Amino acid sequence: MKQYDYLIVGAGLYGAVFAQEAKKAGKKCLVIDKRQHTGGNLHCQLIDNIWVHQYGAHIFHTSNRQVWQYVNQLTEFNNFVNSPLASYQGKLYHLPFNMNTFYELWGVRTPAEARAKIDEQRSEFAHITQPANLEEQALTLCGRDIYERLIKGYTEKQWGCAATQLPAFIIKRLPFRFTFDNNYFNDRYQGIPEGGGYNALIDALLAKADVRLGTDYFAHRDELHAQARCTLYTGCIDEFYNYCHGHLDYRSLRFEHKRLNTPDFQGNAVVNYTERQVPYTRVIEHKHFAPGSQQPTTVVTYEHPDCFAPGKEPYYPVNDARNAAIYARYAAMADAEPDVLFGGRLARHTYADMDDTIMAALELCKKEFQQ
Repeated sequence: MKQYDYLIVGAGLYGAVFAQEAKKAGKKCLVIDKRQHTGGNLHCQLIDNIWVHQYGAHIFHTSNRQVWQYVNQLTEFNNFVNSPLASYQGKLYHLPFNMNTFYELWGVRTPAEARAKIDEQRSEFAHITQPANLEEQALTLCGRDIYERLIKGYTEKQWGCAATQLPAFIIKRLPFRFTFDNNYFNDRYQGIPEGGGYNALIDALLAKADVRLGTDYFAHRDELHAQARCTLYTGCIDEFYNYCHGHLDYRSLRFEHKRLNTPDFQGNAVVNYTERQVPYTRVIEHKHFAPGSQQPTTVVTYEHPDCFAPGKEPYYPVNDARNAAIYARYAAMADAEPDVLFGGRLARHTYADMDDTIMAALELCKKEFQQ
């Protein structure tokens, strides 16, 4: 008889939710991760009593009441509201695009003035009826000022190529708000876990599972499979199949953390840097994720886009025709795989917000444990 019902490869959010629900269903799980910590990219480190998001800013937001209640029964969330700024050539602009942004760009004060200015900006590119790339798409949607100051450089840094080389579908629409509202998200619920950062959420999810860190699944595959009836794999699907259909493409990130002897560096949690010449895309000041923090020091993180290569972490999947075709081949193999489940952003080669990740894991659990 095998020691575990499930081997869960990856101690990130998807795997942790599955472990929690498996426990409720009376199943025993072994959770492994190659890193020396749980939580995947949600992991936080305590520095000077500030919870530092080690792998970039993670702000929980959702309109799904079920998901919001689910996470709040595990740990308490604060009332943080994401209101980022954009820095371009020494000037600051509010995000998302709202009346504050339009006033900073053009000095307009009313929604009618803002709409007229946007229409004027777009009219220059009315001749583009079928945008051939991201640049043309953005120019038809917002005009030159917003595109060149707030979109072009940031996007080119994020994807590592010129906007004219990116497909138009990356930007399907640009949401404009004709109110003075700086809340980046439209979701009903928003916040960040208190008293432990995201570690508190992950620890609660994994409370009853056996966890082994620093464990390379591929180095001990047969041994690990022998211990469990079924495997949930949340890693890169192309790696699972030894890249037999080729490598899937990702963009990576590099994080530069700095502890500063000042109580406040930038006065805001997130500031985007939208000039192409600035090597980083944004600066995160972590203490502002906990409103009212009074520490005499601060910790900031410079987020640098990076090409993906073996040994680097995959963050953003490249979604184009080539990758879609490769993933479809792997997905067909995964669907036919006996005693192995696949889930999470890497196994599905997709970008997913945290609430979508939780919901997807819950849906798999419902299917799996009702059998």
